[in-house]
Amino acid sequence: MTGADFDLVLPEIILALGSMGLLMFGTFGGGDERAGTVNWLMAGLMTLLAAIIAVDPGSGVAFGGAYVADAFSNFAKVLILLSAAVVLVLSRDFLVRRGLMKFEFPVLIGLAVTGMMMMVSSGDLMSLYMGLELQSLALYVVAAFRRDSLKSTEAGLKYFVLGALSSGLLLYGASLVYGYTGSTNFTRIAAVVAAEEVSLGLIFGISFLAAGMAFKMSAAPFHMWTPDVYEGSPTPVTTFFATSPKIAAGVLFARVMYDAFGDATEAWRQIIVFISLVSMFWGAFAGIGQTDIKRLMAYSSIGHMGFALIGLAAGTVDGAEALLIYLAIYLIMTLGVFAFILSMERGGRPVTRIDDFCGLSKNSPGQAMALAALLFSLAGIPPLAGFFGKYFVFVAAVDAGLAPLALAGVVASVIGAFYYLRIIKLMYFDEVDQPLDGRLLASHRLTLGFCALAMTIGWLPFMDGFGLIEASRAAAEALVR
Repeated sequence: MTGADFDLVLPEIILALGSMGLLMFGTFGGGDERAGTVNWLMAGLMTLLAAIIAVDPGSGVAFGGAYVADAFSNFAKVLILLSAAVVLVLSRDFLVRRGLMKFEFPVLIGLAVTGMMMMVSSGDLMSLYMGLELQSLALYVVAAFRRDSLKSTEAGLKYFVLGALSSGLLLYGASLVYGYTGSTNFTRIAAVVAAEEVSLGLIFGISFLAAGMAFKMSAAPFHMWTPDVYEGSPTPVTTFFATSPKIAAGVLFARVMYDAFGDATEAWRQIIVFISLVSMFWGAFAGIGQTDIKRLMAYSSIGHMGFALIGLAAGTVDGAEALLIYLAIYLIMTLGVFAFILSMERGGRPVTRIDDFCGLSKNSPGQAMALAALLFSLAGIPPLAGFFGKYFVFVAAVDAGLAPLALAGVVASVIGAFYYLRIIKLMYFDEVDQPLDGRLLASHRLTLGFCALAMTIGWLPFMDGFGLIEASRAAAEALVR
């Protein structure tokens, strides 16, 4: 270990030390009376780190190859840090009004984000596992953050038990990979894979690794925790689950497959295609019968992770670029929708039934319009950004000889559009006796409006996707060397 190693990993060190410092500040500085301050400081620290990484991105390899900083990981870190900061800002009012504003909450989010930053910079199976568990341990706690709620406690317990199972699968896969390649380092694994034929045992190892990562990404058939945890967790926690961890898991998936098994694309492509197909169709069909918006967003996320994996299945630079574009667009759409869900109230009590959207256009036409734009984008209706996210992954799949997978994606997209359009129909054509009476705060209004506007005009010629294509291309080329 050298000083250069620590320079490279400085953002993670600053966030980890910042989290522990804020924990001390909360513990000895007034407890939950300081929770609001801790929340703002953590959001500010994350925003500052995202700006530093975006302006002056470091690159190189540290700790003997266990840590990799490149354009690919930096792209993901900026998304993860900014989305986590936005979630903290959006969550504050909800947590304060329900007596849940504890100083531990932003500290746990900070530690989870530290784990995610390690995940996307992993260059070794051991550092991968350390990052994954640091993220997971914090997420198990925040899922059960509402201790007096049976549903929240159940969500935390269910996520912990199933998360432990997925960690076991991932570790078993890592042990098989080590056994058949003699190393846990991605570069050395890649050298063995390039020099020798991929054995059946190594394919089993890759399969178990993929299962563990698919669980973290909530991709079917390893999605079983997602609807219950989304529904049972406090809504700010659900918002966090739906955003930053998805980016981290998707980028980690690509990092492992491209860096360690880049010369065995044909061996792992079938696994990714299977997971992608099951996710898309399960997310599309299972979401149709949902009556709770948080459960619906869970099935929506399962379907969208299936679409994102189409880019990974391509196994090319274009595929990696499409994956990043898709994840970034999904992140913005989801943040916008949850900015509204966090404010859904009637009589001072939070409500989450889909029927509660009835008549929204008559009472809050601006909010209904912004929400409709985001839902159309989630459904993949052109010319909104969600359509272009799907377009890029489909084109990457066709160019890689996976036209049937792209065709299946089109069919799943049409089926899944039903439940988004149903909400729009409720907002504009159905009557309601008791409309929502929650107040949309300025921060929520700003997030909802910005996300809707970005998804609506982002792909117009003069906006050029806000530079997302160029940034994703550079990140993908750094990964697929």
